[in-house]
Amino acid sequence: MAAPRRETSRLAEALAEIRAIYAEVGARPIDRACSLRAECCHFATTGLTPQLTLGEALLAARAFRATGRKTLPPPTDGECPLLHPATRRCLIYADRPFGCRTHFCGPAGGPWPRREVLDLIRRLESVDALLGGSGPRALPVAVGDALTRKYDVTR
Repeated sequence: MAAPRRETSRLAEALAEIRAIYAEVGARPIDRACSLRAECCHFATTGLTPQLTLGEALLAARAFRATGRKTLPPPTDGECPLLHPATRRCLIYADRPFGCRTHFCGPAGGPWPRREVLDLIRRLESVDALLGGSGPRALPVAVGDALTRKYDVTR
């Protein structure tokens, strides 16, 4: 069953805003050296799991589905479920969550100071509220749920 037009429009606007936030964080003049690194994708090792708002989870689910996959693999050794099983690289690197871009990878430059990205965090929170989200949730749960939500994440 297709989502009502208003809901589909709201989702499209929300995903466009998430992409704009990601583009803005990429344009900020903070030195980063992330190029498909995967050290931070081992949550059990780092002790950190990215927390995604609903909009981010829906965008990640859409990107994940674009790879031809429909469900997340079962949890393994605390690794990110968005890693390719053979290459161990991020399947959704272009649409990776905000936390993956700013907070986790030491070898890529370490976490950004929160004050440097607080305006973007607030925008993510606004999109979450627009979509009826309940705040950030752990990546595996957030993306798993987004894959089964009534929103159409295939387009």
